[in-house]
Amino acid sequence: MMQNKSAIFYGAKKWLRPTTGAARWIIAGFLPILLLAGCATGSTVESRKKANPAAYAALSPDIKALVDQGRVAVGMTPDAVTLAWGPPEEVLHRGNKDGEFTTWVYRGSYLEETRYWVGRRQPHLAYDYQPRTYAQSEIVFANGVVDSWQTRSQPGN
Repeated sequence: MMQNKSAIFYGAKKWLRPTTGAARWIIAGFLPILLLAGCATGSTVESRKKANPAAYAALSPDIKALVDQGRVAVGMTPDAVTLAWGPPEEVLHRGNKDGEFTTWVYRGSYLEETRYWVGRRQPHLAYDYQPRTYAQSEIVFANGVVDSWQTRSQPGN
């Protein structure tokens, strides 16, 4: 049996109607992100290797194995790190009596939940989610190679 198109649209429209102000903000905030994420191809080890075949070919077999696994190790060059993890979001330069150092910072993100009570006659708990970023990983280069690296877990975990 065929359903009336307007009845289907009305049902979808009713279902999509948010019940609280917080729900409207969540939908309005995440819909563009989801649409953009669906259009993005994303950077992977394979895509970075295809984009930089000469840099990958110049690596030693041990370093190639690490890059293929998306791992970083002491002694890797900036090209190898870029192939493994992609370009950094932030680059810091510092110097001291031991020399000059470059730190690459990679950021991670998560949603932080905020809970609060709303309603006077029938109070209920409502939720908001705020996007947060943090320095997920740092790689320190000295003399053109990785001197040290560290990763951090997501805050609150």
